[in-house]
Amino acid sequence: MFLDKLIGFFSNDMAIDLGTANTIVSVKGKGIIINEPSVVAVQHDKYGKDKILAVGVEAKQMIGKTPLNIQAVRPMRDGVIADFEMTERMIRYFIERAHSRKSFIRPRIIICIPYGITQVERKAVRESALSAGAREVFLVEEPMAAAIGAGIPVSDPSGYVVVDIGGGTTEIGVTSLGGLVLSKSIKTAGDRCDKAIMDYVRQNYNLYIGERTAETIKIEIGTAVKLDQELKIRVKGRDNSGLLSTIELGSEGVRTAIKEPLREIVAAVRSVLEDMPPDLAGDVVDNGVTLTGGGALIRGLDTYLADIIKLPVRVADEPLLAVAYGTSKVLDEEALLRLISNE
Repeated sequence: MFLDKLIGFFSNDMAIDLGTANTIVSVKGKGIIINEPSVVAVQHDKYGKDKILAVGVEAKQMIGKTPLNIQAVRPMRDGVIADFEMTERMIRYFIERAHSRKSFIRPRIIICIPYGITQVERKAVRESALSAGAREVFLVEEPMAAAIGAGIPVSDPSGYVVVDIGGGTTEIGVTSLGGLVLSKSIKTAGDRCDKAIMDYVRQNYNLYIGERTAETIKIEIGTAVKLDQELKIRVKGRDNSGLLSTIELGSEGVRTAIKEPLREIVAAVRSVLEDMPPDLAGDVVDNGVTLTGGGALIRGLDTYLADIIKLPVRVADEPLLAVAYGTSKVLDEEALLRLISNE
């Protein structure tokens, strides 16, 4: 017991939003200190050994540009671990960086997980963090973290709906009395929109583009509704003949491209609303729906969703950081951690 307290005294507890697209790290008392892409660049030598070349921003810049012996890996897919070893190494890198590379420090770590992942997947997340140097691991479901980060009073006896559109998953949660009354997770989110844009450009312009280009298009001109003035972007890629080419793509084309993924997200929101107990439904009519996550930044998505579900929809003040803010708040408030953690 004394040793545990001594170790705890020298460690800084951490909260990690381990996302498909980005990993955001908070340290107790300091707030968010790391916000980088969930990408690891690995170099393979002739003896079959792997060497980590880069993690985060530097690694993401290598996607689609690496020689044969270097691979840029996204260890998280659809909100869960796709590559256990790379996830462990990525978490270890962030722990050491957060603590100025002092590898002897073993912090307590809170990690956000998608709602409804399997026990095997939960175990993989926990073991990755423990193997990377965590002393103790708490798992918090993303819809709850997103609601807390968006300023929703989750402990109130009133129903609130949060829709967190991340890279790999969209998490929909109904909170009340410190818990999730209803929740749903679907594997349609930002990555699916990127893939839809890649397919649209290939089918309509005979141009092949990569994930990074598609993501840039989504951020720069992506929209869920028809804009008063269409936005344009110049897109470079490779055409069917193998030659490099440039086209001009408009926001209307992108709206058409991402229409199907957005329909799937709206259908998931509607299914949660339809299953809601009547008393909570009355609360939601007043409280509306809150959008968080990178997908919430798609132009007009709040209007698009509100027109279909006939409820007020608002975008959180800083949607990209809502989950991270939520986990950071849980980290600072022990009572809140005990209330909502899945331990």
